[in-house]
Amino acid sequence: MVKTLKTTVECSGVGLHSGQRVTLKLMPGDRHQGRYFVRTDLPGEPQIPARIEAVNQTLLSTELAVGEAKVRTTEHLLAALVGLGIDVVRIEIDGPELPLLDGSAVQWVEAIAKAGTQTLTDEAIATPVVIEPIWLQEDEAFVAALPAAELRFTYGIDFTYKPIGNQWHSWSPAAEPFAQAIAPARTFGFADQIEQLKKAGLIQGGSLDNALVCDQEKWLNPPLRFENEPARHKLLDLIGDLSLLGTIPTGHYLAYKASHKLHTQLAKTLQATLF
Repeated sequence: MVKTLKTTVECSGVGLHSGQRVTLKLMPGDRHQGRYFVRTDLPGEPQIPARIEAVNQTLLSTELAVGEAKVRTTEHLLAALVGLGIDVVRIEIDGPELPLLDGSAVQWVEAIAKAGTQTLTDEAIATPVVIEPIWLQEDEAFVAALPAAELRFTYGIDFTYKPIGNQWHSWSPAAEPFAQAIAPARTFGFADQIEQLKKAGLIQGGSLDNALVCDQEKWLNPPLRFENEPARHKLLDLIGDLSLLGTIPTGHYLAYKASHKLHTQLAKTLQATLF
């Protein structure tokens, strides 16, 4: 079946990289358009499909664009939408970057629950299946799509920072709800990189209220929501990036020390081979 929202819900907040305050509306959409953004602040209110073809750049977040119209840091909201089975939604936004909110997807989940859902058609959506293993690697980092009987995501990270170290998390939607297992995991960063990133024009809206931050020895803003919250957040990012396929093919997605660049490269490879 194809699901959309029942009513409109509004969220406001600050973009992670732009530092710009924006207002975003999640609205029922046209069943033939899937998930798509509308830049209401630009002339003509251009639409940007939440599709892999629209990926513009992937530096520390995923940005989509059509012509000069862009929308950045789409992954947390898109993960929430696909994680809750929302196939169709119109997303109106009055700026170039989605609000980070608390750095996780939990407030997006709450907003979707507030809006409610409705079924547009009972017609089943065909879900592609991963038939052959696909591996993409960049130095130590890799992503893979492997044949599997059910959808599963497994993510590993490895940092020299003691609070994180080596972490893994594996999650299957059939076993545990997205809203409880993945959505609460917040984005994270490192105290010794903040000044450099800000000088580069990034993380202008970042704070201890919307990201976990650690130094070499400890977390600066505990407590964590999960012992392996950073690994779970990277898994959340992967789901959001793969949602750009429209429907995530059935398979086991495995990633280690990967990035939005590798996530979206895998999505493009899957699109070329399965869709």
